[in-house]
Amino acid sequence: MISCGSANKNNVNITERLDSLLNKNYSSDAPGCAMAILNGDNIVYKGYRGISDVNSKEKINEHTVFNIASVTKQFTVVAILYLYEQGKLDINDNVAKYFPEFKSDIWEKVQLRHLMSHSSGVPDKRPRVDKDFMLHIVDKQCLEYMVELDELKFEPGTYYDYKNPTFQILAEVVSRVSGLDFETFQREYIFNRAAMTNVRYFEPLIDIPQMAHGYINITKAYSNSIDSDSQKDKGSLLSQYTDKSGVQWMEYDYGEETFFGTKADGGIYTSLDDFIKWENALRNNTVIKKTTKELAYSPQINVSESKYSTYQNRENTFYGFGWFIDNMPGRELKIYHTGDNGGFQIYAAKYPKSGVSVIMFENRNDLNRWNTQMDIERILIEEGLLNVD
Repeated sequence: MISCGSANKNNVNITERLDSLLNKNYSSDAPGCAMAILNGDNIVYKGYRGISDVNSKEKINEHTVFNIASVTKQFTVVAILYLYEQGKLDINDNVAKYFPEFKSDIWEKVQLRHLMSHSSGVPDKRPRVDKDFMLHIVDKQCLEYMVELDELKFEPGTYYDYKNPTFQILAEVVSRVSGLDFETFQREYIFNRAAMTNVRYFEPLIDIPQMAHGYINITKAYSNSIDSDSQKDKGSLLSQYTDKSGVQWMEYDYGEETFFGTKADGGIYTSLDDFIKWENALRNNTVIKKTTKELAYSPQINVSESKYSTYQNRENTFYGFGWFIDNMPGRELKIYHTGDNGGFQIYAAKYPKSGVSVIMFENRNDLNRWNTQMDIERILIEEGLLNVD
């Protein structure tokens, strides 16, 4: 057992080392980050760097509201799992049960569990070459092509293939089963149960107080990787802001990049403090039961070496329901999700054995997120917060 004095010393070391890491990565006059490390209900570390808006120069803090991109998906999954607990649906139900307008019998093969685990085989047939359409598309428009869809990429449940529009199916199921529109259900049965008050789904005409904008560094070249689900087009960008070090930044969120108009797969905006409430609610089984949560955190499909998707495709990686599962030998089991949209880059991980959580919201996407998180993990191991098996 660590003595009180030893614990205090460790916390000082952690603060100094994480401060140093953030100082190396971020400057005060450029887009930056908000980060928290939790140990159970205790906040071990909070750090903020940079600005949320290059025009106002407002500093990022615990109340700054970020788009959390694909981390949104876990909230959609939890809604399905909550209805499952209430006996309102079964995760083994097929999609055809809820969508009689879908004409093909392929939907009798696709179950809700396949949608939640990115193993449905449903292709993305949205007109992605129509950039204007994709910039402004909303959830129900994502379902339009599915009415006539008559083929799958593979037998459901056999492969991992990361897809966004299938989460719009889940949102519509929530609405049809509950009798409420999706956002109202989320507010009443998910956000409120987690005591989240600074969270909302993006709407183009509704102001979000203390909202960060996402930015991309156009001084650097870009390439997609296993750690990014964002669509970047450097050639079409013009400089908007130059920081003191000479780096050029371009605002890159709604109107510049796709998917901000869809809710179920990536539309949540929230603050670091509110997301901490979400992590606490999950850990304390406030929103869904422990057994249901453990089902979501259990491997449902093997991500590693999937021939259909490169996103987060690393060794020892699986997908549960709404979360990735990293079972790297010699390290604690890690439950996590990443999010990428426009200039936003998000990482939220938890280590159930130790009770540690790592949350990082960035409004820039030029840094290698995975390398940063491995640096953080090494610090937490060396300071005794995480275990090495």
